[in-house]
Amino acid sequence: MAATPIPGASDIASFDPSRPDAAAQIAGLVFALLLIDENALIAEANHAAENMLGRSAKRLIGLPLLDIVGPVDPRVAMRLDYVDAALVARDIRIMTEERERRVNMTVSPLVSHPGWRVVTFSEVGHEETGNDDELGSSLGAPSILAHEIKNPLAAIRGAGQLAARKLPLPDKKLARMITDEVDRIARLIDRMQQLGARNPEAAEACNPHEAIRAAIATVRAAEGSKAGAAAQFREEFDPSIPPAWVNRDALEQVLINLISNARDAVGGQSDATITVQTRFISGLAFSAIRLGRAVRLPIEITISDNGPGIDPAMRDRVFEPFVSSKKSGQGLGLALVRKLVRDMNGSISHDRDTKTGHTHFRLHLPLARPSKD
Repeated sequence: MAATPIPGASDIASFDPSRPDAAAQIAGLVFALLLIDENALIAEANHAAENMLGRSAKRLIGLPLLDIVGPVDPRVAMRLDYVDAALVARDIRIMTEERERRVNMTVSPLVSHPGWRVVTFSEVGHEETGNDDELGSSLGAPSILAHEIKNPLAAIRGAGQLAARKLPLPDKKLARMITDEVDRIARLIDRMQQLGARNPEAAEACNPHEAIRAAIATVRAAEGSKAGAAAQFREEFDPSIPPAWVNRDALEQVLINLISNARDAVGGQSDATITVQTRFISGLAFSAIRLGRAVRLPIEITISDNGPGIDPAMRDRVFEPFVSSKKSGQGLGLALVRKLVRDMNGSISHDRDTKTGHTHFRLHLPLARPSKD
């Protein structure tokens, strides 16, 4: 009797009609994928490519690749002239309709179809520089001082409560803000002591707009002690944005740091403007490698300012501990921001729009989980 042949991959696929086909697999990739022909014209684009390049597949098909992402490093452009050459380029800059991006790029020739190539782009997240262990050890000094800091905080809180009882009704709100801020700072110190820990803070469903407005109120309250004209705050909110799955205290601290930095960046300008925008981006994904899975991050919060921008020599290092362009800065604010955002499975990046003269810090956050009730 003849032996039964072992089924191949195609046979297995035929046995399981529910198995995703190649098109479904490509559509589900978290990085941008383009198919280009022998003339380097775009023939196909997946959903992630549409998100990154800011155009639909219909608008991309038929256009030269370098017209969409160029200008690129001359070495990359020259390599693309060789249709049968593979390419791996790390941390290069491309231009999209929205902004400049830092990406890793691969070009893979298709042996079965001479001249045709598959091109991929995966964005280099600014928050990925460094690692959590380095950050935790770098912030050891604040942890040591935590006890000494908490003692005066307790005194300030007690004074705020006493003032709230004695102040007239219109001023009680300011006194409550003092006690609320003391409590938030105390919680922040507790988190700083655990920055090297692997366990993130508990997440919950959070209305992003409530956290943003609380952060703006805190920054505005502090503006009175700063010289120069007050910055104008603009809110460009998507009213239909769903709740995010984050730690509320951590998100508020992230926003306070970013908005405060924006306020410092525009200090002294007569036209100082800080814009906070929210929007829902369907399909945006961030690959959380440390968790071994992809996390959808469709909720975007962007803090923009019209200041002079970050020193170009420091732009790639702004999230590293002890890196600061401020004369009296300690370089811990954005390092802490990066840590808190990563703990929430989020992503943070920044870019400079030279055309409009704005600096943008972008947060991407996960959606709140469905209620089990």
